[in-house]
Amino acid sequence: MEDIYIVMLVALFALAVTDLVVGVSNDAVNFLSSAIGSRAFSMKTILIVASVGVGVGAIFSSGIMEVARKGIFMPGEFYFEEIMIIFMAVMITDVLLLDFFNSLGLPTSTTVSIVFELLGAAVSVAVIKIYNSSGSYGDIFNYINTSKATEIIVGILMAVVIAFLIGAIVQYFSRLIFSFQFEKKIKYAGAIFGGVSLTAILYFILLKGLKSVTFISEGFLNYLDNNTLIILAAGLVVFTIISQLLMSLFKTHILRFIILVGTFSLALAFAGNDLVNFIGVPIAAWQSFELWQAAYASSGTLPSEFLMSGLQGEVATPAFLLLVAGAVMVVTLWFSRKARNVVETGVNLARQGEVTERFDPNFLSRGIVRYSVLLGNVIGAITPRAVSRKIDEKFQKPGAFTRDSEDTPAFDLVRASVNLVVASILISIGTSLKLPLSTTYVTFMVAMGTSLADRAWDRESAVYRVAGVVNVIGGWFVTALVAFSAAAIFAAIIYFGGIIAITVLIGLAIFSIARSFVLHSRKEKEKKLKKPFRRNDISTINDIVGESSKNISSIVCGVNQMFTKTVKNLGYYDKSKLKKNKKSIKKLESEIDELKRNVFYFIKSIEEESLDSNRFYILILDYLQDIVQSIGYITRNSYNHVNNNHKNLKFNQIRDLKRVDDKMQALFDEIEDIFANQDFARIDVVLAGKQALLNDVGELIEKQIKRIRTTESSPRNSELYFGLLLETRDLITSTMNLLELYREFNIAVETTRFSTGLPQKEQD
Repeated sequence: MEDIYIVMLVALFALAVTDLVVGVSNDAVNFLSSAIGSRAFSMKTILIVASVGVGVGAIFSSGIMEVARKGIFMPGEFYFEEIMIIFMAVMITDVLLLDFFNSLGLPTSTTVSIVFELLGAAVSVAVIKIYNSSGSYGDIFNYINTSKATEIIVGILMAVVIAFLIGAIVQYFSRLIFSFQFEKKIKYAGAIFGGVSLTAILYFILLKGLKSVTFISEGFLNYLDNNTLIILAAGLVVFTIISQLLMSLFKTHILRFIILVGTFSLALAFAGNDLVNFIGVPIAAWQSFELWQAAYASSGTLPSEFLMSGLQGEVATPAFLLLVAGAVMVVTLWFSRKARNVVETGVNLARQGEVTERFDPNFLSRGIVRYSVLLGNVIGAITPRAVSRKIDEKFQKPGAFTRDSEDTPAFDLVRASVNLVVASILISIGTSLKLPLSTTYVTFMVAMGTSLADRAWDRESAVYRVAGVVNVIGGWFVTALVAFSAAAIFAAIIYFGGIIAITVLIGLAIFSIARSFVLHSRKEKEKKLKKPFRRNDISTINDIVGESSKNISSIVCGVNQMFTKTVKNLGYYDKSKLKKNKKSIKKLESEIDELKRNVFYFIKSIEEESLDSNRFYILILDYLQDIVQSIGYITRNSYNHVNNNHKNLKFNQIRDLKRVDDKMQALFDEIEDIFANQDFARIDVVLAGKQALLNDVGELIEKQIKRIRTTESSPRNSELYFGLLLETRDLITSTMNLLELYREFNIAVETTRFSTGLPQKEQD
């Protein structure tokens, strides 16, 4: 009988290791984003400091493992076999949910997920118990620790508002004190700022955190409680002096030192607070197994008869398990690619300068920005001009925040310090109160609050940044809903399906993780192959030729593949593949949108003698946009035709389209090769075949006109076929105009007469 539960324990601990990996990948944004965003230290240094913090924090976490045992449900109301079902459902759900958010690159709360998974699984099993016993469903509150669960949920939601407001307030006054030109003032106020920051970290991380460590004596803890004010005052004096000595004697940048200590403390707080989310459940399962095993050995109590009242008491967590968990977290921190992806999302939403915005505006973000602007105008109207002018001077940004280099900071050291110190304090308060406070919520909202106060969200970027915040927060609510529902469903499946259901669900988790890994690796490879635009990379005519050639080759390659796939899938009447083609068009359109967004920086970076090249580059983008619009029309109309269940094109029509496709494929292959190798002498050869291609398409149009007058009976087919042929003609025309533009440009450059001789765009 014990064997099945031993197998379940092994599975739970295996899932715990996986959960640690996906969980740390998600939560790395909590303690890495500030240090990485400010570029205060190298990545290696940041990871070393964070690793030490995680390792120490793992030891501090032993005191809050009770959340998984009795924080959400009443263990005394469940039998051992039911408890194991709950724990198994929770771990499978957690692995799947966190990996899903990691794949999206969105930070979510591991605390919220574990809380609602425990709640969902416990409710599910409780409902089944009530149903089997023909009891009243009102008794479900006897199974759930409603007061504690409510306290946790309310605390998590309140943390969102509190973290945002405190982060904004602290950052606003910090900026008023230091401004963006903080190097001078840091010499005078830096010691006090360092003293306050380090004292706060000392109190909330060390003094409060020590209460969770089992090997600290009760007498020492009582001494700390009775002398808190004295310790704080002494700490403030000592750390202020230390900060001044570091600046004066050792020439240490105090803000960098605070960021270093803050990263350590936040990593420590993360491990101390969030480790329960990953290993609390399997440890509780192990402790449950030991309690039942003792009862079974003494009295032969069956797992379906042994109530788990023993989980109500205090049970120490073995230190070696904490150390192993800390080691897994550290290894994940160093090698997880998904962790970097999640960190990038948080950094970009808080970035001071320009960045390629990931999130699209929505009605909520537009409304928030619109009314915030109105509120700002009202406040500005009632504020004296002298005061407004003085405040604006403090927020004058230097030109250091750009999008050019990977080494450029996303924000300065002042904001990074505030992010780390405020988040560390808030998380440590939650840890000291033994609440599973969401470190993700706190750190993310502190970062967003400081970004707002620092005026990082200006009129150019606010609607996108707010949309990103709304999406992330919306994802948190989705986390709660999905965690509750999935855990409840999995618990019911395991309850009725037994070991077979467990095997199937674990197999599903393994398949999902493996598939996610493969897809993420593929995306990373594509990302590496795509060289991002850098303003400093383009300043001369040769740079323009190289950049534009790369863009043309990429777009033409995509259009070539899309045209061939569309014709082929339309011929087979394959709706699913046409739908994939339709979605793939967005990738080409996003490439054009990205190029258009960079036009401003392109023009700003061109050397004075190359300024006449600007119109050439803009016209190239114009023609590329026309090309993508044509292929977009062809692809979408083909899908809509099949999706609406209209008749397929006739064999002769498909055959004619295939012939056109063969010629288009040869054309685009030639053009792609020309621009990939920058062999522009061959452009004339391609242009010589322009009229022949257009004549071929024209002949097909004439042929279709004759079909309509004789045999064609489907107006929908004629509409689609004419549309495809007309857009193909436009596609050929735009492509040839692009080649003619490039030919004229190269002739002008070679003869050094390129000034205003660019041809106007033809209107077709």
